Amino acid sequence: MNLRKLLLTNNACYKAGRMITPRGIMVHSTGADNPYLKRYVGPSDGFLGHNRYDNHWNRPYPEGRQVCAHAFIGRLEDGAVATYQTLPWNYRGWHCGSGSKGSGNDTHISFEICEDGLLDALYFTAVYYEAVELCVHLCKLYGLGADSVICHSEGHALGIASNHADVMHWWPRHGRSMDNFRAEVGFALGVGAGPGPATLYRVRRSWGDARSQLGAFENLASAKALADKHPGYCVFDAKGERVHPAEPGCTIYTVVRGDYLWSIARKLLGKAERYKEIKVLNGLTSDAVYIGQQLKIPDK
Repeated sequence: MNLRKLLLTNNACYKAGRMITPRGIMVHSTGADNPYLKRYVGPSDGFLGHNRYDNHWNRPYPEGRQVCAHAFIGRLEDGAVATYQTLPWNYRGWHCGSGSKGSGNDTHISFEICEDGLLDALYFTAVYYEAVELCVHLCKLYGLGADSVICHSEGHALGIASNHADVMHWWPRHGRSMDNFRAEVGFALGVGAGPGPATLYRVRRSWGDARSQLGAFENLASAKALADKHPGYCVFDAKGERVHPAEPGCTIYTVVRGDYLWSIARKLLGKAERYKEIKVLNGLTSDAVYIGQQLKIPDK
């Protein structure tokens, strides 16, 4: 998660300073075709970019409304996806109105995902997994379970929010539901088997530069496609190994059943004894390899 903080201290909600004991998390999306965080979060901190209309939410009543969420997920000026905390997590937000049984403002931490045109699968995947990681962080922080995570439309059905469709007008277009989302959060929390991904491929400038992350994907091809659109970005697996593009002077080989270091060296380098070069290049301390392992292979 690429988490940053810029509290909306000029918003009347922040100034009210009312506190809650968080009992859940409510997921929202903005309902407007603008994926850039600077539309809602400001003024610029050097990463957000300048909002030329100066209509961000760091003002008492944005567009004359009582609105303020705890966080926003969307794009920075350079296109990277990030999360901005905009209220202290235990402040009472203005995010969901009320229903027949009260208001989720009194019980739920909220965040807004900046919408685009709703059809870009790469952007959707990036913000979806950023949201998963934010919920995991908040669940750990407040001892919440994945079943405490709902969206605005579910809040309305429960009688604690106004009648809005988000996020179910968007996510099903990409084959996702809130049940999928809760299962992903539960998987990351180590609860139940769930359908959570075994591996996320992250697109960053370098493994150590988490703030440069453009997105995280289950599908390697999607991660490669995003990296190829942004010169200087690479794809890293869950262990931090660079898998695309191959490092200069080497290629990437995925170990299959029946492989040994010496057989890989003979097959790819022409000589079995060159297995030692593969060991050194990959920092291996033994001759053992496992199926699915990705190895750097020196160019011939």
